[in-house]
Parts: sequence; structure tokens; C-alpha cells
Amino acid sequence: MTETHRTRDGVRAGIRRSADGIRRAADRTDAATPPGRDRAVDALRALAILGVVLGHWLVTALVADGGTLHTASPLQHMPWLAPISWAFQTLAVFFLVGGHVATRGYSSARARGTTYRQWLTSRLSRLYKPVAAVLALWTVAATALLLTGAPFETVRTLVKLALSPMWFLLVFGALTAATPLLLRLHPLWPLAVVLHVDLVRFGLGGPDWLGWVNLAAGWLVPYTLGAAWTRGELEGRRVAWVLLGGGAVATAVLVGWAGYPASMVGVPGAQVSNLNPPTLAAVTFGLAQCGLALLLRDRLRRGMRRPAAWAAVALVNLSAMTIFLWHQTALMATTATGLALGRLPGLHTVPDGLDWVAARLAWLPVFVLVLAVCRSAFRSLEQGPRRAGGRTSRVVRVHRRTDPAAAKEARRA
Repeated sequence: MTETHRTRDGVRAGIRRSADGIRRAADRTDAATPPGRDRAVDALRALAILGVVLGHWLVTALVADGGTLHTASPLQHMPWLAPISWAFQTLAVFFLVGGHVATRGYSSARARGTTYRQWLTSRLSRLYKPVAAVLALWTVAATALLLTGAPFETVRTLVKLALSPMWFLLVFGALTAATPLLLRLHPLWPLAVVLHVDLVRFGLGGPDWLGWVNLAAGWLVPYTLGAAWTRGELEGRRVAWVLLGGGAVATAVLVGWAGYPASMVGVPGAQVSNLNPPTLAAVTFGLAQCGLALLLRDRLRRGMRRPAAWAAVALVNLSAMTIFLWHQTALMATTATGLALGRLPGLHTVPDGLDWVAARLAWLPVFVLVLAVCRSAFRSLEQGPRRAGGRTSRVVRVHRRTDPAAAKEARRA
């Protein structure tokens, strides 16, 4: 046998060993999952987080202009790409799942005699522990950049992008704290608030600041839909179809005839943003997304029976907040490092053509790699320190943290 053949056979054997190792790890994860766990919930959470991350990477550009960096968006130069925002603005699904998990968890905790303070401390600590590392790193980075002569505008742009996910956590934390008050709240009530705020703001010339009422009311709609899910009111497919169809039609009317922006994310230079603060169009679009998510539950449950698919979803859920908090840093780290090579297409250039889109798609694997490094460095803040027992024990721990019923089942096992 020639040296080339031996090398080729060795590579093939290594690939087979790696594949076998991945399959064994997936089988362990599948076996460690309590039988009663609704895997569709975890799958929807993972899809929502990954949708936001990919959406930001696709529509956020840092343009090198002389000695400064400023933000831009392909939606600003190519508004016909607005459907991209429809696919990747998935926060409504995250709030739907969050409301479902929180209300279910609170009801279970109350039945076990756990106090509200204990329950809330447990939930919020998992949300906000990873935030400390982001704030600490960017405080040091911003100070160092200013001391070394970096333009203030560049530093402001970077810090704003890095900390932009924080608004989401503040709103989500506030709704989590209010969960006992929201157990029976019908989603139509916050939807009515959003409708009247927009009517006064846009129809009657009211003050712009009034729109910030929708920061709570707008995300209350999917969150309280999650509570309705917990109460068993969303089990039929008919309700899901009504949400999907009604939300889609209402959004089309608002965009086509009421003058709302087509993009479901903010666009630099636009007079009105559907997301900052949320508008009625963003909320009706979120209803359509929630309807689609509910329709996909059975299919996701079947898909999650495959150990490999379930292991991937479990891996994302283990580091959901770490991925969410560090994905913008991964983009900026890649952009800053790339500046040493000059103005690179898809990274530092103006996003004004399909050539930029093609170049940005080529950069996505690099962003993923840098985010993986960030995840490896900071995941312990979310998952806790490793213990004996390896990966399986970490999967069991995340089940216990997010699903009290699963914790009980795991203890029995």
C-alpha cells in the first residue's frame, strides 16, 4: 500500500471515529432527557435565538469611513430585501416560549411550596449572570480604545451594538417578575393597548414618547399567549391558524395601506421603526409567527425524536443567553481584526448591492467560529462549573433548571 493510500485510509478512519463519537454523545443526550419533556418547546426557543443572531449578522454592517466605523444596513440601500427581516425577526416566538415556560414553572413551584422570591431569584440569576461578563469586557475595551486614541464615534457605535441585546433582557426580566399577575391575562388586553397607542401616536399626531408604552404592551402579547398555552387554550390547530392568518392579513393591511414600514427591524435613517419601540405591525406580525410556531409543534416533536437533532437543540439551549449576548461581539471582533487587511467586501464596505450580500454570506462561517470561541470562554457563567459526569450531567442540569417537572422525573430516574 502506498503512503498516499495509508494517509487516505487514516483520514477516513478518523472521520468514522469522529462520527461515531458524535452519535454516541447524541444518544447519551437523548437517553438523559426525561420522557415527559416537551422537546418542541426547546426547539422553538433554539430557532428563535438562532433567528435573531443570523438576522443581526445579515442586516448589520460596520462601514469603515476614513478613521471611523459607523453602522449601516442593506435594508437601507435595498429595501426590497425587507422579507429577510420577516424570516429572522423571531423575538415574538421567544416571548411566546418564555411566557409558557415561566407560567408553567411558576405554577409548579407554587404547588411545591416554593416562594415567589425563590422562584424569581432562580430564573433571573440564569438570565443576568452572563450579562456581567459582557458589561465588564466592554467597559475595559471601550476605555482602552478611548485611551489609545480611537474616535469617540467609533467607540460609541461598537458599545451600542454590543449592548443592544440588553433591552431585550430588561423587558423579558420585567415580564418574568410580573408572571404571577399575568397567569390569567388575556392577550387581547395588551393588544388593545398597542392599538390605541398607535392610533393616538400616528393617527392623531400624539407625542413620539407615547410609543414607548408599547415596549411592555407589545411583548406582553406573545408572553401572555405563552400563558394561554400553559392553560391549555392553544392546543387546537384552529387557534394557531387564526393567529397565523389573522396576523398575516392585519400586517399586510398595516404595511400596504396604513403606511407602516415593511421591515420588521430598525433601518438606519428611517423615520419609523417597527421594533424600536414595537408598533402594531410588529405585534400583528408576531401573532402570525406565534401561530406558525404553534402549528409546527407536532412536527418538531417528531423531529426531536432523532438523537442528533435533539442533541443540537439541547446544545443551543444550554448556551442560549451566551449565544445571544455575544453574537454582536463576534461580528465586531471579526470586523475589527479584518481592518488590518484593509476594507474587506461584506465586512467594511457599504451594503448597497448583491455583491455585498454574497460577501456577507461568505463571512458567516467566520462569525460562527468567533462566536464559538466566545461561547467556550463564557458558557460557565450560564451553565455553572463542570461537574463529574461530563456532557450528560450538563444536559440533565439544563432540564432541571428550565423544567421543574423534568427535574422531578430526573430525580426518580
